[in-house]
Amino acid sequence: MVAGLSSLPSRVAVLMGGPSAEREVSLSTGRECAEALRGEGFDVTEIDPGAFGTGTDVAQMLRDAAPDVVFNALHGRWGEDGAVQGVLEWLRIPYTHSGVLASALAMDKTRAKDVFRRHGLPVCQSVLAEAVEVRTRHVIEPPYVVKPNNEGSSVGVYLAPQASNGPPPLPPDMPAPALS
Repeated sequence: MVAGLSSLPSRVAVLMGGPSAEREVSLSTGRECAEALRGEGFDVTEIDPGAFGTGTDVAQMLRDAAPDVVFNALHGRWGEDGAVQGVLEWLRIPYTHSGVLASALAMDKTRAKDVFRRHGLPVCQSVLAEAVEVRTRHVIEPPYVVKPNNEGSSVGVYLAPQASNGPPPLPPDMPAPALS
């Protein structure tokens, strides 16, 4: 049973796509989840909030669909960082995924590591640095991995191997700050 529901939901909205760098992966995930839910007899509406700047009003799309529950298949920023979770809570629609605070904390790698350390979990050394700094010099001793501090799983991952002669070649559009 879904928390907050008194009976098994029949109308499920699958949020997918969205504006993040992981849009294509999210669309694939969403389609597969929607198909599986339909196969189990659920009435499924697929909702793609689209890219930022398209004028899409996801709150209105959700009100129009009137789901009993939302299956969140959005990836990366906006889908996993607490933003869409906040919209769903404001609309009082139950959803899959962690809540607002847990999602926001998990997406911010530096803050998540701080919490892990406070609870005695081992955490590897890291440095939060501006992308421009990471492009010009090693910010920690190689080997290390560089990725945006607040992107999803594999977006913007660059390796600086042990025998690296210089910093990793980050692209100009690398979000800052970066975690090394």
